[in-house]
Amino acid sequence: MAESHGVWLSRLEEQSRKKQERFMDGISKRLGHPRMTQPPKHPYRGAPDFWRGLDWSPEEKIQGFTENFLSVGGHVARLQGMEEASAFIAAKAAEMGAKYLVRQDEPALAALGLEEALPGVQINVWNSDSEREWKALAAGADFGVVQADHAVAYTGSVTVLSSKEKGRSVSLLPTVLFIVIPVERLKTRLGEVLIGLDEGGREALPAGVHFITGPSRSSDIENDLTIGVHGPGIVYALLVG
Repeated sequence: MAESHGVWLSRLEEQSRKKQERFMDGISKRLGHPRMTQPPKHPYRGAPDFWRGLDWSPEEKIQGFTENFLSVGGHVARLQGMEEASAFIAAKAAEMGAKYLVRQDEPALAALGLEEALPGVQINVWNSDSEREWKALAAGADFGVVQADHAVAYTGSVTVLSSKEKGRSVSLLPTVLFIVIPVERLKTRLGEVLIGLDEGGREALPAGVHFITGPSRSSDIENDLTIGVHGPGIVYALLVG
């Protein structure tokens, strides 16, 4: 009498478990220690206390961020206020012959007064006109200007949150990116940024969270490095304040 389907499945499962046991026993033998049958215990969850306690002074944060951002090919300018930031962008526009600029729709960026500082450059404010193709416009822009929501000194990273007024394309598509970073938004560790996002809960999460560490860098299988393939090839971090 042929065995039932259920019995056949049970027999296959038993054979599979025996093969698995033999496989795991073989690995343990090669490693030279007994089989582990229980998951290892973790004495703590998350970062250890010494790391959570790391907190640089304001000047150490500025110095650390500058060194780390420069080390990955970015550029850093230390500026006292938005007037200096506007003048810096205007000087780079004249130097590079920029004709098209797109910026986030942020009050702080409106305070740059780029329309007055760059009379020969077409200034576009993200999502200010529902009839325009904003992604295509950003892709054709010479300059993109955004404001950082956070910056991390230890890694030289900038956090930019996206929303209707702060399209991610502004930081991803233009040839040159300028990131305005108020110095009071500098954190020491990346965890300080992530904890804040976690505490806000799922409902408070933005449309996108983008970590920018220098210009776009891409390597192929032979480790040939190319700059600017998947994002801006030149990135300026403007530390303001």
